[in-house]
Amino acid sequence: MRGTRRLLARQLQGYITRFAAFVLLFLPAARRSGAACAAAPQDGGSSPASLILCRACGHELAAGADIRFVPSRLALSSRNDTSIGGRRVHIQLFENPGGHQFEVITFKRADVTHHWPAEPHFSWFPGFSWTVATCPRCHTHLGWAFQPSKWPDTITKTKFEESDDTFLALITHRLLREDFASSLMTPKSFKS
Repeated sequence: MRGTRRLLARQLQGYITRFAAFVLLFLPAARRSGAACAAAPQDGGSSPASLILCRACGHELAAGADIRFVPSRLALSSRNDTSIGGRRVHIQLFENPGGHQFEVITFKRADVTHHWPAEPHFSWFPGFSWTVATCPRCHTHLGWAFQPSKWPDTITKTKFEESDDTFLALITHRLLREDFASSLMTPKSFKS
């Protein structure tokens, strides 16, 4: 009975987390006022150049154009959203060995700190080793950086960024779209 309650509570928490991530990251702002309205794209969505921010501190991590879908057969599920730059964004759900689930978006590049050495075990992407990726400003865990397993365990950030064989998987609920963030607050100068 207790185990069932814990399982249901964990499932409910997962649903709530995914719903909150969807609402805060992918739904365009319903209303914009003042300068935020003037800066909004004409189609109501975000532009491919819209920035993706660290939800904890607002650090600019990547542009919408930096998103690159890397499919994995180990994903528990996969879904599409079409709100960053009006293009498809593939979101995959993974579970780590501890039973924690993460919805991630894969990026070609992002301004994160890599914590080498890379680990080949328990990789969600076969043939790739992973290392933790954190925000360079507030050090929040944002996701993981993946590099080919045949590479050395530690590489330079430049080699990682210049390679076509590397990518990042960032946790959706730890990210925020800049255009959505700017719609959350109305400067006092715009209030009547």
